[in-house]
Amino acid sequence: MMQSQSARQGSQAADSSRKSILNGWKDSLGVRIALFFCLAVLFYVSTSDKLLPKTYNLEPGMVSEHTILAPKQIPNEAATRKAQDEAAERVQPVYAVVPMQNGELLSILFDKLEQINGDPTFTNSERYELFPKVFPAEYEAFFEQKINAWEASNTYNESVLTAMRNAIQDQAYRIPQESYYKFTRLSAETLEQMETVALPIVNKLMSEPIENAEQARARVAEMVNASSLNTALSREIAQEIIRFVITPNKFSDAEATIQAKEAARNNVEPIYIQKNEVLVRQGEMITPELYQILQQYDLLGTEINYAAQFGLILLILLMAAVLYWYIRQSDLNIRHNNVQLLMLLLIFVINVIVMKIVALAQSQDYPYLGYLAPAALGSMLIAILLEGRLAIVCSVIFSILSSIIFNSATNDQLFDYHYGFVSLVVCFAAVFAIQKASQRSAILKTGLLISLLGGLAVLSITLLQDQYDLESIALSLVFVLASGLLTAVLAIGLLPFFEVSFGILSPLKLIELSNPNHPLLRKLLVETPGTYHHSVMVGNLAEAAAEAIGANGLLCRVGSFYHDIGKTKRPSYFIENQGNMGNPHDDLDPSISKEIIIAHARDGEQMLREYKMPKQLRDIAEQHHGTTLLKYFYHKAIKLAEENNQPIDFTEEDYRYPGPKAQTKEAAIVGIADSVEAAVRSLHNPSLEQISALVDKIIKDRLEDNQFNECDLTLRELDIIGSTLKESLLGIFHSRIEYPEDTPKKTEDGESSTNTA
Repeated sequence: MMQSQSARQGSQAADSSRKSILNGWKDSLGVRIALFFCLAVLFYVSTSDKLLPKTYNLEPGMVSEHTILAPKQIPNEAATRKAQDEAAERVQPVYAVVPMQNGELLSILFDKLEQINGDPTFTNSERYELFPKVFPAEYEAFFEQKINAWEASNTYNESVLTAMRNAIQDQAYRIPQESYYKFTRLSAETLEQMETVALPIVNKLMSEPIENAEQARARVAEMVNASSLNTALSREIAQEIIRFVITPNKFSDAEATIQAKEAARNNVEPIYIQKNEVLVRQGEMITPELYQILQQYDLLGTEINYAAQFGLILLILLMAAVLYWYIRQSDLNIRHNNVQLLMLLLIFVINVIVMKIVALAQSQDYPYLGYLAPAALGSMLIAILLEGRLAIVCSVIFSILSSIIFNSATNDQLFDYHYGFVSLVVCFAAVFAIQKASQRSAILKTGLLISLLGGLAVLSITLLQDQYDLESIALSLVFVLASGLLTAVLAIGLLPFFEVSFGILSPLKLIELSNPNHPLLRKLLVETPGTYHHSVMVGNLAEAAAEAIGANGLLCRVGSFYHDIGKTKRPSYFIENQGNMGNPHDDLDPSISKEIIIAHARDGEQMLREYKMPKQLRDIAEQHHGTTLLKYFYHKAIKLAEENNQPIDFTEEDYRYPGPKAQTKEAAIVGIADSVEAAVRSLHNPSLEQISALVDKIIKDRLEDNQFNECDLTLRELDIIGSTLKESLLGIFHSRIEYPEDTPKKTEDGESSTNTA
């Protein structure tokens, strides 16, 4: 027997040592620092591509090994110059249409003809020789005078005047020599008739823009032939004089053309290389033009931008420090629980990954895709699995990350709070809506609320912009509505992963397990109604006590419902299920009774394991008695040995539960509430003083029996637990068998009322 006891103690010591080593990391300061460092690294990795300028060691003629994106918007000078050149080339030459007043020249020429032909001092031969000199001289003098006058008055610029001189000289009409001979045969009357016909023709032709005088002169014959001149000679000479008078009146304006081309250049909108636009594709050769663009972006070189690196590190440290200081100064379990901190880190990783995936699909053409990101996923998971206040702080960090990750703005701003503001709204909505959720369908309702409030946030900031269109509003609303549903779907899918991986019992899971229709609870109610009622009462007591000291009240309630599930294997051996039937322990040896009673904790843990119940519930079922003594059967065994004059070859250790002792506050509270409820119900019409004394005695006995050595309950918390149990007991207990003060009598577990089990 002593060897068995020693072996058991050795085994327990080894198990305790292994658990100590295994659990050491859970409250290790070094591990906590490492986890916060990993969180800072996550922040750095998720934002560095947006905030840090990248550089590449490239030269013209090299092949790029990377696809290089524009880190910001800058003018594309080469493309802008090309567009300006094309715009300038499309500009047509500018012309000036000048009123040349050719009719005056026509009158001057007819006056000269009439004067020379009417002068009797000239012979026909002299006249024939004079006309070829007079006509060109008058032509040159007339236009030179006009041009000089326009130049003096700055009516036209130098380029127009130069073009005018050149065109008038180059396109001057040369009257055939034989026609000059015919001029001598024209009378004054004929000349008058010819001038009367020629002047309207000249004015008509010159009223139209003429760049090529030959084209206008080609129309002269038809117009003259259609006139009132009735002799062939008069028509012929009129045509020649009109042709001579006709000149260009449309001249190219080189200065105005240059100005127009320059204006066209200036009117070309600068062409920009947009942020995140591909500058160089992987495998593309670096041309001089690409090299110049890369220089504009400061993307060339191998030196590290230490200023930018330092700025990013400061930003990351500030975000991590805010989270660290909040956790450190809070009363949350995560303050000392590295398992929860690891889970928080994993939630951040998942949330950042889904945001980065959406950001990959975001483009300048569709920046609204950023609204599709389930930014509220992390806040929702933290609120469900950890704590709502922590989720609010993390929501602010998620909004900052969102404003960086989805920053597709065309300017150089670091944060785009179109996305930051929307993320903050949906994260807060998720936290406030999910905290009091009682079933998983509430997650879907929260997703719908996220869609609604996110849509309102998007609509508000879109309408406040100077420019917006119905298409962008519609797409933004569609994406943010889809984001809420995506958040809910991902949350529902990820919750079981966290619950299984980290042994987390979320409030939603606990509430589901508290459903009376659960197979185990139905089994407990049908097969052991007394134990079921006892478990419900213990749940009420344990929940109140746990909430009084800040422990998990819901876990205590649900754990209480299942803590005695092992009694369903042998229900009749527990007094609350015996009713009016006899007690089978009366006919059994105490050692056998002891084994039956002790087995219910082990059996309960095994049954819960078979039903794949969470570890926390299994631990409560296994640990709620700790290593307490079955006093009733121990004293009964001593009494029988004395009556039969047999040696006492057993010890208290043989009549103790195998443990383990309570490892958590919740398991210890359920154990206290279990013993208190059983003991108080055994009293007939107890007074407040009796209840108070009994509660104090049970807690004191367990404390002195070292049942709380392996959990972190403090004496102050034990005092609060006792006070809370006393207040709760007055209204929930029912009469049970009263146990004498000194004579041990068994409870529903076959234990004495003085037992702390």
